[in-house]
Amino acid sequence: MTKYKLFLVSILVSFFAVLGSKELPNFSNLAEEASPAVVNITSSRTVKERNAYGRGFGDPRYDEFFERFFGQQPRPSMPRENTRPVVSTGSGFIISEDGYLLTNNHVVENADVITVSLGDRREYKAEVVGADERSDVALLKIDAENLPILEIGKSKELKVGEWVVAIGSPFQLRFSVTSGIVSAKGRSIPNGSDSTYVPFIQTDVAINPGNSGGPLFNLEGEVVGINSQIYTRSGGYMGVSFAIPIDYAMDVADQLKEKGYVARGWLGVSIQEITSELAEALDMEVPKGALVSQIIEDSPAEKSGLKEEDVILFFDGEEIFYSSDLPLTVGAIRPDTEVNAMVLRDGKKKTIKVTVGELPKDPSIAFNETEQNILGLVVENQINQDQRSFIEGVLVTNADTEGLAYISGIRKGDIIYSLARIKIKNTNEFKDVLSDLDVERRTTIGVARNGNKRILSLNLSK
Repeated sequence: MTKYKLFLVSILVSFFAVLGSKELPNFSNLAEEASPAVVNITSSRTVKERNAYGRGFGDPRYDEFFERFFGQQPRPSMPRENTRPVVSTGSGFIISEDGYLLTNNHVVENADVITVSLGDRREYKAEVVGADERSDVALLKIDAENLPILEIGKSKELKVGEWVVAIGSPFQLRFSVTSGIVSAKGRSIPNGSDSTYVPFIQTDVAINPGNSGGPLFNLEGEVVGINSQIYTRSGGYMGVSFAIPIDYAMDVADQLKEKGYVARGWLGVSIQEITSELAEALDMEVPKGALVSQIIEDSPAEKSGLKEEDVILFFDGEEIFYSSDLPLTVGAIRPDTEVNAMVLRDGKKKTIKVTVGELPKDPSIAFNETEQNILGLVVENQINQDQRSFIEGVLVTNADTEGLAYISGIRKGDIIYSLARIKIKNTNEFKDVLSDLDVERRTTIGVARNGNKRILSLNLSK
C-alpha cells in the first residue's frame, strides 16, 4: 500500500470516527407524529383561451390532418373562445381541530373547487376564508371536527445552521419528508409578488412543485415556516428554498379571520442603499442603514419629522443594516403603532418617534418604500395585467428630475423592457444588468409609454 493510499485511509477512518462520536438527527418520530396534520390540496379552475384556428382546434397536429386530406382551407376571420380546466396541487397543514388550514395563496388562487385530502384518505371541499397575495398566505376552512393539529413554534428563535424538516407532496408524491438546515433569515426576494414585505427563511431543504404551502418544522416538531418558493433556473430544486416565517404567517391568518384582509405598516419614503462612497460623504465608518431619498407628502414619515438624507439605522429596535431591511421591518408593524426610529442626521444620531401608518392599496403610493438607483429611478415590478399583456418590464414609479434617466427622457409611468440590449422582466433582472453596466460609455434603454415602444440613449458618464 502506497503512502497516498494510507493517507486516504487515515482520513476516512477519522471521518467516520467523528460521525460515530456524534449521533445524526433522526426524523422518523417527527414524520410519524406530524404527518396526520399535513394535507394535500388540489385546486381546479376554468380558463378561457382564444383559438385562432377554429377548424383545427388550435393544435398543429389537427391542422396538418385537415390540410393533408382536404387541402388548404381558409381560416376563420374571428377567433373562437374555448375553455379548459386547469388543475394544480400543493400542500397545507391543519392549525385547528375545527378545520382551519394554512397554505400558500398561489396554490388556491382563483380556484373554483378546492379539495383537501388528509393522510387517512378522507377528502373535504374547502372554502377560502381569506388570502393575502403579498405574503402568499391563504387561510382555508373544511367542515370537520376533532382533526389532528400541529404545534406552532416561534420562527424568531430559529438559528442559522439549525436542522429543519419539510413534509409535503412534491410532484403529487404525498407526504414526502425532506430535511436540511436554515441557511439565512430575513431574506428579501422581490419577484413580482410583493414579497419584499416577507422576511423569508432561506433553507437548503429540497422543495419542489407540490411542496408549496406545506409546513417547515424544527427538530422539536414545531411548525416554524410555510414552504413557499425556490430559487431555480431549471424549474426544479437547486439548493435554495424559502419559507414564510410562521410568526408572520399566523399574524396574517389572524387578520384574515378577523377582518378578511391584512393591514401592514407603512412609512412613506423612498430609500436607497448606502454605498462606500455615500458612507464617506456622510461621515459614516460603516456603510449601513437606509438612506431616505424622498418623503411622500402627508405620509407618516413627513408627520414624524423625518427628512431627506436621513439615514435610518434602527426602526422599532430592529437594526437596519441593508436598505431592504426597512420595508420588512415596517411592514410587520401594525398600523397606528408608535415606535422609535434612530437616524443619522448631519453626522449625529437622533431618535424620532414615528406613528406607523397603513400601507395604501394604491400601488402608486404603496410601493414608494424602495431603492432609488444610480439612474435616479425608482422601479417596481408591474402590477397591471393590461400592461403585462402588452409588454413585460419594470414600472417607473419615480424619476428624479436631475437623474440620468430623466435627462434621457424617461418619465414616471414608463415601462423599461430592456437595458443595454438585454430584456428586462422584473426588478431583480433590472438590478443585475444595471450593476454590470460600463459607466464610461453610452448604452441603450428600451422604454414603453402609452402602448408605444422607443429606444433611448443613456449616458452613464455624466
